[in-house]
Amino acid sequence: MESAELYDRDFYEWTRRNAELLRAGRAGEADLEHIAEEIEDMGQRERRELLSRLGILIAHLLKWKVQAGRRSRSWELTIRVQRKDLARLLSRNPSLQSGLAEDLAEAYERAVVDAMTETNHPESDFPGTCPYTLDVLLDPDFLP
Repeated sequence: MESAELYDRDFYEWTRRNAELLRAGRAGEADLEHIAEEIEDMGQRERRELLSRLGILIAHLLKWKVQAGRRSRSWELTIRVQRKDLARLLSRNPSLQSGLAEDLAEAYERAVVDAMTETNHPESDFPGTCPYTLDVLLDPDFLP
């Protein structure tokens, strides 16, 4: 069975076989099209993780601001963990910085929905655009 056919039938075997072909210097026999797709997908996973972590961080900062009476150590620790993980992700993937303005806007939209769900506050209680810069979001001492 050719490597490209194996991709849809047995992904694990496909990865094993193509890694073997590449290590042996037999790239011409490898399923290069699918390998390229998988490599691109690996990069997109890093971006999705960035969006997810930004969204969680922003949602907790929004909740912190609109529900001052319900602030908890748990929220504070979630904020701290997300900041550390974001800093690590950005230091390991500096090219993610280039699209961060777009990512921040997308993460904010998700964060507002999460904050509305968790607080029962209407959308009008939250700013229309993200009120936090990246520097503020990553500042370990910042709380609104």
